[in-house]
Amino acid sequence: MKYYLFIDESGDHGLKTVDESFPVFILCGVLISENNFSKINNDLVDLKLKYWNNNNVILHSRDVRKCNNEFKILFDLNVKEQFYNDVNSIISANNYQIISSAINKIEFIKKYGKLEDDVYEIALSFILERTIFCLDEFKDCESLEIIIEKRGKKEDTKLANHLNKLYQVGTFYIDSKRIKEYNIKHKFLDKKENNNGIQIADLLAYPIARKIIFPEGIHLSYELIEDKIYSKNGKKYGLKVFP
Repeated sequence: MKYYLFIDESGDHGLKTVDESFPVFILCGVLISENNFSKINNDLVDLKLKYWNNNNVILHSRDVRKCNNEFKILFDLNVKEQFYNDVNSIISANNYQIISSAINKIEFIKKYGKLEDDVYEIALSFILERTIFCLDEFKDCESLEIIIEKRGKKEDTKLANHLNKLYQVGTFYIDSKRIKEYNIKHKFLDKKENNNGIQIADLLAYPIARKIIFPEGIHLSYELIEDKIYSKNGKKYGLKVFP
């Protein structure tokens, strides 16, 4: 069976400046089989048709929260409540695994300084490792396609080179032979291409980041997806906070 790993981010990955109100960079991966993706994709198409009568709307976490652009309809509180109920139902009812990596930039800089290594690459290496662990358990994966939202030509080239290096030499925990068994390919998509897998990753990244920044708070959105985080023997293997 073919699997997809959709990846999107929340927060700024740069170390030059840190927003103290949102000091976390999170990379969120959504691992899902081809069959299950077909279902959640159809659910999101139906959602968009229900509220906008077309499938061209792009679900973007910030726009939803701020009621920007097409999401101005959410200023109507009745519509907002129904919309959130429908989105939550889709997110909770479908079958997928969350594998995410977060970096607290304040603590990271204290410990390592402002390294030239891109924290995006650090987070991505972790996600790839845990994805391999997860697929090993599934035992039915014949190929994996990694789909990442485009950031810019320079950034995407740098990230593609990093992925190719991981395929060739592996990581600290997994060797290249183990990675190559899954026939991994990757591609970058612009947000405008309206890929629902990337949009799901975008929607899931923010509540995870909020939970990390304010661990003692009440986080209903996080609680809704907590059981989707890849876990083994009671430990969340799919959520790592650096350092």
